[in-house]
Amino acid sequence: MRDYELIVIVSPDVPEEELPTHLDKISEFITNKGGSVTEVERWGKRKLAYPINHFREGNYVLTRFKLEPGTTAELEANLRISEKILRHLLIRLGE
Repeated sequence: MRDYELIVIVSPDVPEEELPTHLDKISEFITNKGGSVTEVERWGKRKLAYPINHFREGNYVLTRFKLEPGTTAELEANLRISEKILRHLLIRLGE
């Protein structure tokens, strides 16, 4: 198991009360693949550096978790096809 950080920018169209359900789907995917989520930190709605899909702001969320290296490609594929996720960045921590 390796440590990872995932930063996700969720579309501002997603209502504040629906945001936890979208974040739970990410956490559920990680736990179903044998990983564990250590921290989910919501940074709130922030202005984007440049427009993405005609949006000028997005909800930023940082998730720290442990996962087997082979399943990260599947996680990123799921994030790419989600219409509610504007951008994501997956970073491997440590060595």
